[in-house]
Amino acid sequence: MTPAPPELRRSDFSPTLRVAIPVIAAMTALRIAYACLIDLRTDEAYYWTWSKEHVLSFLDHPPMIAWFIRFGTAIFGDTNLGVRFGGIVAMLVTQLLLADIVRRVTRDMTAVAFAVLLPEAALYYGLLMAKVAPDVALIPFAVAMMWSLMRLAESKDQRWWLAAGLFGGLSLLSKFTATMLLPALLAFTLVPDWRLRQLRSPYPWLAALIALVVFSPVLIWNYQHEWATFRFQSVRATASYGVSLRTFGDFIGLQWGLVGFVLFPVALAGLTLTAWRGYRAREPVAILLSTAVLVPFVYFFFKSLTLRIGDTWPMFMWPIGFAAVAINLVMLPREGASPRLIRSTMMWTRTAVVTGIAFVVLVFLYYVAAPWNFIGRTDPIGQEAGFEAVAARVEAQLASTGATWVAATDYRTYAMLRWFLRGRVPVIEVNERGRFQGFADPGIDRIKGHAGLYVAREPDQRLPLWELTSAKREPLERVERIWRGTLMDTYALEKITGWTPELSPPPDTPFFRWRVLAGSFHPPAG
Repeated sequence: MTPAPPELRRSDFSPTLRVAIPVIAAMTALRIAYACLIDLRTDEAYYWTWSKEHVLSFLDHPPMIAWFIRFGTAIFGDTNLGVRFGGIVAMLVTQLLLADIVRRVTRDMTAVAFAVLLPEAALYYGLLMAKVAPDVALIPFAVAMMWSLMRLAESKDQRWWLAAGLFGGLSLLSKFTATMLLPALLAFTLVPDWRLRQLRSPYPWLAALIALVVFSPVLIWNYQHEWATFRFQSVRATASYGVSLRTFGDFIGLQWGLVGFVLFPVALAGLTLTAWRGYRAREPVAILLSTAVLVPFVYFFFKSLTLRIGDTWPMFMWPIGFAAVAINLVMLPREGASPRLIRSTMMWTRTAVVTGIAFVVLVFLYYVAAPWNFIGRTDPIGQEAGFEAVAARVEAQLASTGATWVAATDYRTYAMLRWFLRGRVPVIEVNERGRFQGFADPGIDRIKGHAGLYVAREPDQRLPLWELTSAKREPLERVERIWRGTLMDTYALEKITGWTPELSPPPDTPFFRWRVLAGSFHPPAG
């Protein structure tokens, strides 16, 4: 899979590419509409609160997603589109990088067209890249690192390692799952015949240093806070709750749904052929692309037997796999594969694109235009929609009770209240204060000595944590959160008097600790 010579180039505009350009324009418009029209989800609101703070990093994740949101809101303000704009740009950047990887390797513009259409055919990228999460920030940087290393293989110029180091550092600043690309980097360096040249060159080592320097804000913040992020994230990596076919089924089902019912097996088949081609011939680019996807996939596959894999966790790797699928379409004929295999591969890839894009459009229409709820309380959008009704009742109770601040005991409720109240009153998550280290004063003068309003999803308002305080709680009302006629949640509103929350409690207290006790660990989905 060495980059093809220029004489193999086809016309700059193949028929498939002529179709691809208007499709991408239409799908980008669809994502913008989705970003504007669909309610912000709780994790998105939570990351938006990060974007209002000026700290080096955060307990849950590195800071890149907060920077993405700050970029979008600087242009469009604190709106749904402002929060989500970074994801829309990230999708387009990812497609451009995939297109250039495939163009340089194959010199075939039909393959380039498939490289940019395949992400559109996957629900996560074709639609849900408009939903911001740390993975959305990670994806373009991870693909950019692959692009840099492909340029190294193409040009034999060792200086491309420096660009790879930069993008690797930016990947780590986005999400720690970027470390799962390390086996691909090692295989790319050590398996081909150039291994001694690479190891003797100063550039790979300089690249590692650049990545470390770029990642240093996270290291500095963690050094100042007793390595809190690494301890927090290690719970996910080491947790094991016994073999569960349910979590395994959830993982496989999510790959079918988010990658594509046809595209998921097509991608695995293309990656398997690419890995066979790469390791048999010790070809660097094939080794790089296949290992960058197959190693993380195998890890998540086996981990899902004992742990629920978050819906976004594997999403950083599939765009790299799409590049391998597009390249494979060209390499099979060049290698003299059987006509039947060539026809079958092209047919299934085209089917994956057509059916995948149709599915993405149908999902968009269901959430934007349809009035029905076919999934009930388990609907992933409905589970977090309709919070404006709760926020409206909170504002009404603030006015009627004279309360000047709002308390929550979970980050989801806290984030949504901050989003809807927009700083008009302080909103405090009174526990898990380890999440908010270094955050600005939310207005302690408006809290101390004043009544507050406690908002909690039932039955979480009965937390025994309240027994450790002097707070007096007076029940006010129950508010139902309804989406398309289905009751999704009920919230309890209570008036609080006689207590002021401690914003910086000692680390060994229940009010500081994040939830890692006895199976109660509930990190953000991203």
